Amino acid sequence: MTQNTPLSPLPPLFPRPAHPFQDAPHRVLSAAQLRARGVSAAQTSAQCLPGGPWQPLLPGVYLLHAGPPNGQERLHGALLYAGRPPASSRRTPPEPTDDGFGEAMVTGPAALALHGFASVPDLEALHRVDVLVPRTRRLRSTRYVEVVRAAALPPPVRLAGVPVAPVERALADAVAGAGANDAEDVRRLLTEAVRAGHCEPGSLVRELSAAKVLGRPAVVGAVDALLAEGRAAAEGRLYAMVREHGLPEPLWNVELRLPGGPELGGVDAYWPDLAVAVELDTRAPRFGAPEPDLRGGNRGAARAEDPQWSAYAAKRERLERLGITVVHLTPRKLREATEQQATVVRTALMAAGDQEPAAYVMVLPR
Repeated sequence: MTQNTPLSPLPPLFPRPAHPFQDAPHRVLSAAQLRARGVSAAQTSAQCLPGGPWQPLLPGVYLLHAGPPNGQERLHGALLYAGRPPASSRRTPPEPTDDGFGEAMVTGPAALALHGFASVPDLEALHRVDVLVPRTRRLRSTRYVEVVRAAALPPPVRLAGVPVAPVERALADAVAGAGANDAEDVRRLLTEAVRAGHCEPGSLVRELSAAKVLGRPAVVGAVDALLAEGRAAAEGRLYAMVREHGLPEPLWNVELRLPGGPELGGVDAYWPDLAVAVELDTRAPRFGAPEPDLRGGNRGAARAEDPQWSAYAAKRERLERLGITVVHLTPRKLREATEQQATVVRTALMAAGDQEPAAYVMVLPR
């Protein structure tokens, strides 16, 4: 009687990779990252067979579970696809700390969702992820990934563990993208950007100009509303600064005029007993012109290049010749350094008592 020899167990149809993937962000890895973890191309292909535990998400990017990807996994997959190195350098294994994103960053509506915009869908509801890459990259848009190229990339910010374009650039790309010709949608995006304090109107309009979208009908009507919204927001911060930092209450939003003489111009706040005025610089930006140095360093050059600045500087000089101290504040400084700006105004008010009395001027509502 012959004794039956036990059969050796068959190898599993979908072999388990040799390395765990607990460190994989949202269970998404590129082919290069899999190779660096000891998983061959053949093993990856076996895992992605029909009914297998993995699946291709994008060219060269794999989702390490069955079922549909969530919003974060789609986001990471888009960055891994756009951030993969050129074919000539793919043989070099990535460093263990390399996230695989390269220079790529999220832009457009997906970036705005990460920045916290309420007027765009959240990541789970977005059907497209825009990814910003250098212009020299030979990379095609595919599936849900839209490749956006730029001659010079802005410094990204890190949100939810991924590189994201600054608000101004993300907005410009969202406006330039498909479906952004709806004037109401554009107005809603730009208004929220300023009203919620995400950015200042000047920097946003400069970015829209650089993206060559300012001439679009949907954008033209929104820019005036954007600048008006920016002034209202800056005025609100100025009121709050005076109250919260215990500054004396000024006369708000007034026109100054010499008795029987010409108008001297309007100011946003004025302390008549101390002859101190505050003016907010909410001018629409002149594209390509340098920012003027209000301390006098390039005031003449700025005046020659920017008619708006020229008119402002002339008004300031007239007031200062009459003994009125003019404190210049920008919306950005009020938003980012309120306490410092309150100190600047307080110092001007304290110093006014040691100066020669100013000429008498009439104060009228503006």
